[in-house]
Amino acid sequence: MSIDPLFGVRSRATDEKKGEEWQKKILTQAFLEFLNNFFKKIMRKNTISRTIIGIDYGSKLAGTTVIARAENGSIQFAQSQNKKDADHFILDQLASTAPTTIFLDAPLSLPGAYFGRGTDYFYRSADRALKAMSPMFLGGLTARAMRLKKELTDRGHRVIEAYPGGLARQIRLPKDQYKKQKTFLPVIIDLITTQIPIKFVKTDLITWHHVDALLACWTGWRYHEGIAQSFGEEEEGEIWI
Repeated sequence: MSIDPLFGVRSRATDEKKGEEWQKKILTQAFLEFLNNFFKKIMRKNTISRTIIGIDYGSKLAGTTVIARAENGSIQFAQSQNKKDADHFILDQLASTAPTTIFLDAPLSLPGAYFGRGTDYFYRSADRALKAMSPMFLGGLTARAMRLKKELTDRGHRVIEAYPGGLARQIRLPKDQYKKQKTFLPVIIDLITTQIPIKFVKTDLITWHHVDALLACWTGWRYHEGIAQSFGEEEEGEIWI
C-alpha cells in the first residue's frame, strides 16, 4: 500500500496495475524496436543480393556507353565499343539478366506540353528542378532512350530515369573537378569511395562515363533502400537521384 500526498491512501492493487501497464509499455517498445531492426536487416540483405543496373547512356556509335552491374555487394563494368551500336550492346549485355530495375542516365519522356499538359515544350518539371538538359536538346538520344526503355520493359525489366549529375551535386563532388580533366578522376573516385556502400575496384573506372554509370547504379541502391529522391511529376516523368 502507498500514500498519495493529494488523495491519501492508494491501494496496492492500483500500484500493481500501474506497474503492469508500465512493464507492458516497455516490452511493447522493445518488441517494436526489434521488429524494426529485423526488417532493416532483411531489406539490407535483399539490396545487397539483388541485381542493380546503372547505365551511362552515350551516342549510338561513340563507344561511350557504360553499364555498371551491382551483384552480391560488388560492381562490374562493361563499355560499348567505338562504331558499334550502343543499344544493341545494352540489349546483348542484359539478354541473360533476370527481370530487374535499370537506372538509365537519359531522358525517358517528353515535356507534358506535347500531351496537352502545360505550355513548356522544352523542359519537364523534373529537368527544371534539377537544372538538367532539355530532352528536346538531346533529340535523337532521347528518342533512342525511350525506344530502349520499351524494349527492356517488354523483357520484364523496369527502367527508371537517373541523373548522375544531380547525385554528384548532392554528395558534394567538386563541380570544378567532376567530369573535367581526366587527371581529376582519381580524386573524384576517392571522394565517392568514402560514401558509397557498394564495393568496386577503383582501377575499373577509366573514364567519366564509368563514374556516371557508377553513380546511376548507386542511385539504384538508394532507390531500393528507400533513400533516393524523386523530382518532377510521375505523369510527366520523374528523375531519381
